[in-house]
Amino acid sequence: MSAIQLYDFPLSGHSHRARLMLSLLGLEYEAILVNLAAGEHKQPAYLKRNRFGQVPVLVDGDAVIADSNAILVYLARRYGHGDWIPADPAAEAQVQRWLSAAAGPLAFGAAQARLHKWRGVPLDYPLAVSRAEALLQVMEQELAERPFLAGQAATIADVALYTYTAHAPEGEIPLAPYPHVRAWLARVEALPGFVAMPANTAS
Repeated sequence: MSAIQLYDFPLSGHSHRARLMLSLLGLEYEAILVNLAAGEHKQPAYLKRNRFGQVPVLVDGDAVIADSNAILVYLARRYGHGDWIPADPAAEAQVQRWLSAAAGPLAFGAAQARLHKWRGVPLDYPLAVSRAEALLQVMEQELAERPFLAGQAATIADVALYTYTAHAPEGEIPLAPYPHVRAWLARVEALPGFVAMPANTAS
């Protein structure tokens, strides 16, 4: 059994962030499926690992890390090399800026739009689309200036923003108007160790 376990759901973009980072770092792990439909993530045994009742959760020995962005930080610090988290304070601040975007306008924009279209979750869909488009416009402008979100090399910022951006069309948010974003997605997909999230094929 691998020392690293990931409590996971295949179609969760947050879970995919963790899977992608593990793969980019070449780390072996055991994936443990969490049955969200059955409410397993809200049961006492799971809530001991994450009181918010969300996936993913990473277990690495005695370390139990909940929240996808926190998992990215942990893996980069514990196992990373190079510039996944830059050592320079100003460069690291740029990474943190995008982690905030992943937890804010991405989560409440493209991710919610996808959830609404995929599972019919009742929410303000036009507001989610508006948030998604505003973020995509910022990303488009900044990716016109550099190849990756926080600089010249890939960082955990790119991992954090990739999945829900790539799958925005599942929420009926087209990416055609954003050529620099699409070029960035291709650069992330070309990174050694990249793994895709399964497309949502549910009707």
